[in-house]
Formats: sequence, structure tokens, C-alpha cells
Amino acid sequence: MNAKNKRLFLVVTAFVETAAGVCLLFLLAVVFAVLLGITQATNEAIFIGRLTGAALLALGVASWIARTDTRSPAHVGLLTGIFIYNMAATTLIGLAGAVLKMVGVLLWPAVILHAILAVWCFVCLRSGREAGP
Repeated sequence: MNAKNKRLFLVVTAFVETAAGVCLLFLLAVVFAVLLGITQATNEAIFIGRLTGAALLALGVASWIARTDTRSPAHVGLLTGIFIYNMAATTLIGLAGAVLKMVGVLLWPAVILHAILAVWCFVCLRSGREAGP
């Protein structure tokens, strides 16, 4: 995979995660409803949701800033972190739907989106490793 595709991955990640972060920060009730089918959230869930929004906003900003970087240790670190995040998000959101029965209209599309981003990120990491240091 060439640098252009890695840049595109980081741009897509920047937009997806920044949008998700802003929505969690400012439209939390809507996100809970469409993602998890929750209409009444506890104060603890609201706090964790907003904290998650801040983290996703930070991930989106970091991805945007790093979009032009090429294979520095920081670039590899960011891609590795994004890969771990997308694998965890795929698993946890999927478990929320399959095990906890917390299903909103966007739950399964979110699982699919994070799975696709995880595979794409893995390909970005793998292609850099094959190219050498």
C-alpha cells in the first residue's frame, strides 16, 4: 500500500472519529439511542460517554495532523493505537448487541465500519513493515 492510501486512511479516520467525538460530546442522547437503543442513561453512562467523546475527538485530531507523516516511529505508534482501538470497538460494540441486547439502528453498521477500519489499518501497518525501516 502506498503513502497515498495511508494518508487516505488517516483522513477517513480523522473525519469518522472527530464526528463521533463531537456527537458524543454534544449529542450524547442521540448517539445512545441510535447506537445502543438507550433512551434513559445514568449519570455515570453520560459521564463515560462524554469522556469517550473527548478521546475520539483527540484521536481524530491526531490522525488529521499525522496524515502527511511517513513511517516515523510516531506514525507507526498512531497506526498501532488506531488498530487496537478499532479491534476493541468492533468487539465491544458487537458484544453490546449480541450479548447485552443493546441494539440501535446504527449498532451493526458501526461494528462493520470499525471492522473495515481495523483491516485497513492492519494493511497500512503491514505494508510499512514489508517496505522496511
